[in-house]
Amino acid sequence: MVANNKVDSLSYDVEAPPPPATASAAAAAAPPPAPAPASARPAAPVSRQGTASASVLELHKVSVPERRTVAKALRQRLAEVFFPDDPLHQFKNQSSARRLVLALQYFFPIFQWGSAYSPTLLRSDLIAGLTIASLAIPQGISYAKLANLPPIIGLYSSFVPPLIYSLLGSSRDLAVGPVSIASLVMGSMLREAVSPDEQPILYLQLAFTATFFAGALQASLGFLRLGFIVDFLSKPTLTGFMGGAAVIVSLQQLKSLLGIVHFTSHMGFVDVMRSVVNRHDEWKWQTIVMGTAFLAILLLTRQISKKNPKLFLVAAGAPLASVIISTILSYMWKSPSISVIGILPRGVNPPSANMLTFSGSNVALAIKTGVMTGILSLTEGIAVGRTFASINNYQVDGNKEMMAIGIMNMAGSCASCYVTTGSFSRSAVSYSAGCKTAVSNIVMAAMVLVTLLFLMPLFHYTPNVILSAIIITAVIGLIDVRGAAKLWKVDKLDFLACVSAFLGVLLVSVQMGLAIAVGISLFKILLQVTRPNLVVEGLVPGTQSYRSVAQYREAVRVPAFLVVGVESAIYFANSMYLVERVLRFLRDEEERALKSNLPSIRSVVLDMSAVTAIDTSGLDALSELKKVLDKRSIELVLANPLGSVAERIFNSAVGETFGSDRLFFSVGEAVAAAACKAAQP
Repeated sequence: MVANNKVDSLSYDVEAPPPPATASAAAAAAPPPAPAPASARPAAPVSRQGTASASVLELHKVSVPERRTVAKALRQRLAEVFFPDDPLHQFKNQSSARRLVLALQYFFPIFQWGSAYSPTLLRSDLIAGLTIASLAIPQGISYAKLANLPPIIGLYSSFVPPLIYSLLGSSRDLAVGPVSIASLVMGSMLREAVSPDEQPILYLQLAFTATFFAGALQASLGFLRLGFIVDFLSKPTLTGFMGGAAVIVSLQQLKSLLGIVHFTSHMGFVDVMRSVVNRHDEWKWQTIVMGTAFLAILLLTRQISKKNPKLFLVAAGAPLASVIISTILSYMWKSPSISVIGILPRGVNPPSANMLTFSGSNVALAIKTGVMTGILSLTEGIAVGRTFASINNYQVDGNKEMMAIGIMNMAGSCASCYVTTGSFSRSAVSYSAGCKTAVSNIVMAAMVLVTLLFLMPLFHYTPNVILSAIIITAVIGLIDVRGAAKLWKVDKLDFLACVSAFLGVLLVSVQMGLAIAVGISLFKILLQVTRPNLVVEGLVPGTQSYRSVAQYREAVRVPAFLVVGVESAIYFANSMYLVERVLRFLRDEEERALKSNLPSIRSVVLDMSAVTAIDTSGLDALSELKKVLDKRSIELVLANPLGSVAERIFNSAVGETFGSDRLFFSVGEAVAAAACKAAQP
């Protein structure tokens, strides 16, 4: 909206920018002139000599959004917070029958892609399912061992959950099953209170109960659309946490790799290494030779597939091949020095709902373990699903994924399963094998079912050392040294968070490492909220834009004016800092003007273009700043407030305090109008 009044802008001297090294550098530094719109002619464009030419400025009125009722504003705000994807849009202008079909497709995505399923897709999914089954079977047994659970529980967890996810999940590429991090956290947390060797039944009850609570938390976050809570685990902290957990997991496998019988129950780096050294008399050369050989083979096949992705089957089939070969060798050797899995029960998952316990002294431990493993597994599953969705150019609904994973774990806890989620290693193998839909999970589950029904006796002589080798090979990829190095180059605070989480896991405990990771993430958020970025801005020659003088060296300050850009929302947590920082800028600029024989500051312009929100404390801070500056005969004006900010200003006493003559459409108009006002007699 254009006002009728026009202001003759005045000529004023500005400080010249530092001269570039060469003429070509000057040409490169100066951006091309921006064309001025017809409705608003430029306000005092700055010449290269530092003198503004006279022109007529047409002032624009700062508009506010259309007035809304409280109910409408609240409804729109809640919709943006909890329903940013507008899931009900697809039901508009549809018949009742069509809405029923869309609802079924929304809650059960299998109905959406199942209607267009073809034999070609089945062939691709069949190959992918068979491929990941060859990896899931040995990994399931190994990860159950990592969680201090019977090996058969790992196979149970690779059968029922994938079937449920194939019905409810929205990702086409996610391969579901036990994962190393959740297994490690569950095993370490439960083992601190209950010994899996001395109280195996109680330990199993707590594991199933923790799985139920993990699923309940995950499903609740999805149903209530609170998935953004998971984002408090930032990528840098997860990088450090997973790296530390991978080291701890690998060190724990020294028990089987070295053949040690009496091993420490603690997870810390120092305790593990002390136990390894003190128990050197229990080392068994047969176990060391077999474990080292197969570990070298597994790492070599992993490296081959990494260098040549077309040979992904080499790494995918290596674990199962190692299990088969080591089992044959163990059967032929029958050495008492090599520990084997032993007898595994044959048959499908037995019901375990009667083992869930919701009373007693250990319920708090089960809840805490469920929350920890639930958040970690949910974070990993959604991250993996989104990664492959972006590769294949389709969308994954995060809230539906949370509900699918949560329901999967709740049902799994009643079918002798422990915490499962999307596995990155299995999903990567599935993608490389040509997976097209979630049918690959069904094929994998069918292969696990065949194993449970007919092949369990074959695992009797499988050495425990080969399971440790498989675990080390799987978790070693979680140590992201290059990612940590990039954090050091880009953001030192993120690197500090990464290292702190890593050392917390390594030197204290897995729980403490996770607590440190979350704590540092929250601290970083609080630091950014309470200490927002404020910059001094200057006019970029050849344009009408004001930019940070620290970022744009060619930007020039306007004498007698202090232009401050606020690059954050203004809340109660940072409002006083805003006042203090502006006053510090004012002090520095006045000292600078005095040294350079320039006019003293007459006006402070706050560039509000990056202020996305403001609360009552922020409004009070603006009023307080205005009072302080009025006492010093310095005018405070606001430029380019966004819609919601302008609405708050006009609906409060701040709007009356500032008045329309102190609210401007742009920084350029604010500077020109203030300069014209100061020149009037």
